[in-house]
Amino acid sequence: MSFVPSSSSVRWNDLIPPVVAGLISVIVNYGGTFILVFQAAKVAGLSPELTASWVWSISIGVGVTGIILSWVSREPIITAWSTPAAAFLVTALATTPYEEAIGAYLISAIAFVVLGLSGWFERVIRLIPTGVAAGLLAGILLQFGIGAFGSMSIDPLLVSFLIIVYVVLKRFTARYAVVGILMLGLAFLLIQDRIDVSGLSLRLAAPIFTMPVFSLNALLSVTLPLFLITLTGQYMPGMLVLRNDGFRTSANSIVTVTGFGSLLMAPFGSHAFNIAAITAAICTGPEAHDNPDKRWVAGVAAGVFYVLVGVFGLTLAAVFMAFPVTFITTLAGLALLGTIGGSLASAMADAKTREASLITFLAAAANITFLGIGGAFWGLVIGLVAYAVLNGRLSR
Repeated sequence: MSFVPSSSSVRWNDLIPPVVAGLISVIVNYGGTFILVFQAAKVAGLSPELTASWVWSISIGVGVTGIILSWVSREPIITAWSTPAAAFLVTALATTPYEEAIGAYLISAIAFVVLGLSGWFERVIRLIPTGVAAGLLAGILLQFGIGAFGSMSIDPLLVSFLIIVYVVLKRFTARYAVVGILMLGLAFLLIQDRIDVSGLSLRLAAPIFTMPVFSLNALLSVTLPLFLITLTGQYMPGMLVLRNDGFRTSANSIVTVTGFGSLLMAPFGSHAFNIAAITAAICTGPEAHDNPDKRWVAGVAAGVFYVLVGVFGLTLAAVFMAFPVTFITTLAGLALLGTIGGSLASAMADAKTREASLITFLAAAANITFLGIGGAFWGLVIGLVAYAVLNGRLSR
């Protein structure tokens, strides 16, 4: 990672779009996937105090690592908890004692630190052809773009309002289109009285240390799946998001820093955090800022918002989760339109690799789930096989 002060200086009028992009990524993350953490905590039989500690540890850890990586690299490095791992823990914690799960989290984090220090992950990333990477990203994000318009059948008034506002703002003030749909959308929901925060009160979260217990059962049933699911479902597509938008921060640095952060926070309940994929695309694309050198502010802003949620524990997370699902879905889809379009253009740009890129795009969009591994991994595998067969070799 490198520090580039001259090209990345930011004026006040450059702050609003990336800061709002960071806020939207946080809202989408909490509003869209954080329910999995609560489900896993319930399955494990955790007390409200231990659940709050989990929220604290994962939010603070994600926020601090994101701030550090974005500030040092001057690139929008968005970190997040491992969503596929949280989904996995909903079932895994039903049969694994919580103390053994903590031990499993620690071993998984150590494995990521070792992987980052070894340098192997960066070498693997560099082997992936540009068209295949772009096709994979477009396929992963396609469901979010479709979801933005598909929600119209569920909540036609709200979704139509957001789409119209986005198109109008895009026509007259493209830089503030995403800012506008967030602000006007929230105002619309408040007018309709659809956000109920009457029962909420700000409460500080208190971390609780849990002494880890190590067992062979947890190593095989929690550590190994947690490591593989996070690697293939988060780190791989997350790095491709960065590469697709022209950012070149070393994958080794990101894996090492997030792995070390996970190691520190694991005794307080954090299962794993890593570079984000879907929510990262909100901050790495042109919607965050026209100038790529200014987008690192979105990474710092997202980190600050995560830390705030961590400090106030379950309260702010509950606020984000109080937003209607259709609002979250449409907001995410519209914020990702620029990235989806850019990825498709990049995937189809080279006629020689176009068919392999198209196969990658369709395979990723199909969201294949096999052997407990999600669609991003299988889309990449299918795309690389197609590229190797159609073009004879992988890129050097």
